Amino acid sequence: MGSLGAVLRHPDDFYPILKLKMAVRHAEKQIPPEPHWAFSYGMLHKVSRSFGLVIQQLRTDLRNAVCIFYLILRALDTVEDDTSIATDVKVPILIAFHNHIYDRDWHFSCGTKEYKILMDQFHHVLTAFLELGKNYQEAIEDITKRMGAGMAKFICKEVETVDDYDEYCHYVAGLVGLGLSKLFHASGSEDLAPDYLSNSMGLFLQKTNIIRDYLEDINEIPKSRMFWPRQIWSKYVNKLEDLKEDDNSVKAVQCLNDMVTNALVHVEDCLLYLSNLRDLSIFRFCAIPQIMAIGTLALCYNNIEVFRGVIKLRRGLTAKVIDRTKTMSDVYGAFFDFSCMLESKVDKNDPNATKTLSRVEAIQKACRASGLLSKRKSYILKSEPGYNSAMFLILVLALALIFSYLSANRDN
Repeated sequence: MGSLGAVLRHPDDFYPILKLKMAVRHAEKQIPPEPHWAFSYGMLHKVSRSFGLVIQQLRTDLRNAVCIFYLILRALDTVEDDTSIATDVKVPILIAFHNHIYDRDWHFSCGTKEYKILMDQFHHVLTAFLELGKNYQEAIEDITKRMGAGMAKFICKEVETVDDYDEYCHYVAGLVGLGLSKLFHASGSEDLAPDYLSNSMGLFLQKTNIIRDYLEDINEIPKSRMFWPRQIWSKYVNKLEDLKEDDNSVKAVQCLNDMVTNALVHVEDCLLYLSNLRDLSIFRFCAIPQIMAIGTLALCYNNIEVFRGVIKLRRGLTAKVIDRTKTMSDVYGAFFDFSCMLESKVDKNDPNATKTLSRVEAIQKACRASGLLSKRKSYILKSEPGYNSAMFLILVLALALIFSYLSANRDN
């Protein structure tokens, strides 16, 4: 009923959601029959359905390489995330992980739910890895080695300063950006992007996740995971976990806004990276998550609910982003609209208001400078009432037809 209510409030979401459902089913039918590839793509859809959908646009050899790259790093991340593993056990595994990927019989049981399945049956992923081209294998090994070493470093080190925060995000996400750029280049589809741009692509996504996942991370059992830098949160509370207390709501929101403002510094690099891509499937693969990130930050900004539950873009808006992101004009339009949404929420009394508005202005300036804003329709800001009314009527008629069809079948 919650989903139906959302569609009724935003009737123009109906068609994109329907298209997304059909695309998901189509993607599931495209899973290869070989056991190791079937497991790998099936697991990809379980751990990240949106990623599993977007990846289907890539051509077969690159799609396979990105799929396995993602799952190997997911496995590495599962080891890092499992707070029940003793440090003296975890660190050597992280450091040696890049060697294990050449041993199809290696596995390490940890994690929960689908991640435990991934780790217990990791031999399927490794079998698929060994079928990739040598250039893809070398790129994946290099990034896995560097990421494992970085994760091991931060197992024994707190995120104290903003520099620490950037370094940690580089290891766990910036390197993913570098690795994907290497895979795109290895496929022959793209020039090799500068490292600083690839790094910013990863940092922007990772910082968004860290902001959004505050409550989940702080409530982790048996031990909290703390990624917000002390240099930022200590300006507002004595302990990071204090942000979730009702008595600290004002300070918590100010700290949150500080974190969002920090993340916005990467946006211009992300836009430049995306504008340099030539291959449409690679462009969409990269652009959709970035739009989702700026949208999530716009929702999180000045929102106490970050400390109470999970903040997500509504399903219909996600479907629209996936359906309508096809050109750089779509990207600039989405970033401009979401930055306007964020700007409208800035409280002039917030201690970081001036800095936040400066970052937002820089994003909007970059979007305007592209000269492409006039070449797209906004699907993020509120639609015209007439359009919504028309879409609502279409939705009602569609539901009536579906109901009639189901009733007729039931009678037969």
